[in-house]
Amino acid sequence: MSTLVVITEQPAPGVGLIRINRPEARNALNMAVRQLIAQHLSAMADDDDIRAIVLTGNEKAFAAGADIKEMAEASTIDMLLRGTQKLWRTIYACPKPVIAAVNGFALGGGCELAMTCDIIIAGETAKFGQPEVKIGIIPGGGGTQRLPRTIGKYQAMRYVLTGDLFGARDAWQMGLVSEVVADAEVESRAVAMAAQIAELPPLAIEQSKESILRGMDASLETGLTLETRTLQMLFASQDQKEGMAAFIEKRKPKFIGR
Repeated sequence: MSTLVVITEQPAPGVGLIRINRPEARNALNMAVRQLIAQHLSAMADDDDIRAIVLTGNEKAFAAGADIKEMAEASTIDMLLRGTQKLWRTIYACPKPVIAAVNGFALGGGCELAMTCDIIIAGETAKFGQPEVKIGIIPGGGGTQRLPRTIGKYQAMRYVLTGDLFGARDAWQMGLVSEVVADAEVESRAVAMAAQIAELPPLAIEQSKESILRGMDASLETGLTLETRTLQMLFASQDQKEGMAAFIEKRKPKFIGR
């Protein structure tokens, strides 16, 4: 566990938590933070004791963007060698559900980081945005791609081209946020939801996530075929037999991830 810019915790059975810890910089995403998030997510993905993950910051900022001081004088080759796109892919490719618990600012890279997650729980005063245009660049962690796929072309154009920020309620109405809660309840709500997911059969959870993500990039017919084949495959699992037996016998199931 890092005691510096990223901290890991296990706040509930089956739940891993990754906390960005740069309060002096509003949790700006420097390379060390990006690398550690990817490293911890990869480790949790391989840990059978963890079935769902919460990614968060502090009460003032989820992540206020990339660390501008770290890149202000960078050259094209410097940016190429940073390899940030590989770290984003590692985060996005985590097979286990990842819940972003967002308080305060989720701007630029912070908004993009939240969008790599599967569920976003936001505090009432949270602020989102892609303000990169104001410093002469464009979003580089998926903002021009994931945002329009989530909130639509015209809303995405508005916010990317103006750099304006928008609040949690607007984010929820546009479909960017899963749930809005009181600021003080964000982390506890995210952990509770992760714990709820952690009690469910891991194979079914992972396959549900993969089916949704892969289907979004495919035609409806291809996505439906993927869904059908995945459903059929899960009938080979012990958890399917246990889940249906427990339902019939009116008892709580015991899922083992096999």
